Amino acid sequence: MKIAVVCSTFPPYRAGMGNVAYYNAWYLATQGHQVTVFTPFYKRLKNVKDEYPFKVVRLYPWFKYGNSGFLPQLIWRLWKFDIIHLHYPFFGGAEIIYFLDKIKDIKLVITYHMDVVGTGILSSFFRWHTEHVLPRIIDRADKVLVTSWDYAKSSALKDWIEAEPEKFVELPIGVNHLLFKPRFRDKDLTERYDLYDKQVVLFVGALDRPHYFKGVNILIQAIFKINDSDDFRVLIVGGGDMLDSYKSLADNLGLSKKIIFAGLVDDQELLKYYSLADMLVFPSIDRSEAFGIVALEAMACGIPVIASDLAGVRSVVGKKETGLLVKPGSVQNLTDMIHTLLKNSKLARTYGQAGRQKVLDNYTWEIVGKKLNEIINNLS
Repeated sequence: MKIAVVCSTFPPYRAGMGNVAYYNAWYLATQGHQVTVFTPFYKRLKNVKDEYPFKVVRLYPWFKYGNSGFLPQLIWRLWKFDIIHLHYPFFGGAEIIYFLDKIKDIKLVITYHMDVVGTGILSSFFRWHTEHVLPRIIDRADKVLVTSWDYAKSSALKDWIEAEPEKFVELPIGVNHLLFKPRFRDKDLTERYDLYDKQVVLFVGALDRPHYFKGVNILIQAIFKINDSDDFRVLIVGGGDMLDSYKSLADNLGLSKKIIFAGLVDDQELLKYYSLADMLVFPSIDRSEAFGIVALEAMACGIPVIASDLAGVRSVVGKKETGLLVKPGSVQNLTDMIHTLLKNSKLARTYGQAGRQKVLDNYTWEIVGKKLNEIINNLS
């Protein structure tokens, strides 16, 4: 079948939805489908080489804001596809697909990644969009895929799930367990950051405004409370327009030696950073975080996870099973949990081993891909 995958972000931009779209497209292509990914082109993506077993079409937005782009050209670009797989939210793309479905009978699959919350004036726009636009888009879908029932049944979708349960399918996000796996600590990075005899608290995530909800400021404030110990270091991996702001916060709190900002790294280098970690901290603050791919990557690497007790995230990171859960936005609670794992390496190892097994049982891309392919084939 000819399948169009439509998403607001896509590699090399490292963000959750784009990575999910990438692996979904890859698996469907290996099953013999003719797959084309449609995504906005941004200036930061200069000299990108899209060498995949599927086609990638990067369209110039008529106008854009953050990771959203208005793409009316999708109307004619999607006309001849058998199935359209939309990764939502995508402001400026989802509305075009809705209009296309009004004038042409299409098969539409939506992966609903998260509610959109936002801050300031944007929160009012997102609330209006959720109340007045999202219902029309969901009504047009043939299937809506949710990453976890835990998140979906407390999300903006909850009323539709009760009214039309047959339309909704749980399809979790996966991880490449062959790449993300337990490894020996990387010697070069250990030397670069002088991590000999140091425990490492790792954070991985985008440090830009669209990802305000990652809770980096909460992590920095939590580390300030345990700065009297010299037995550990914090590695923050990621880049974006908030990087300098977070660095300033750390400097102002006297944490310039304790917290290391590694910047943006490529996927191969990221594996080496995971090898350093004694724990991963995932301190997101609101429902914009709906699953936690980074947490899944850490679990695949056998690393215990401290994550916010948010719907969706807690279905991945089992409380006192593969890690610890903290109250979103609570500096003191996060401080206590980090201190717990720093002082109890045996418990940390137990959580890490359980996390690896949970990934192998439920969250490999092969497991996820087979289920997605079955959903797609049943729509034809």
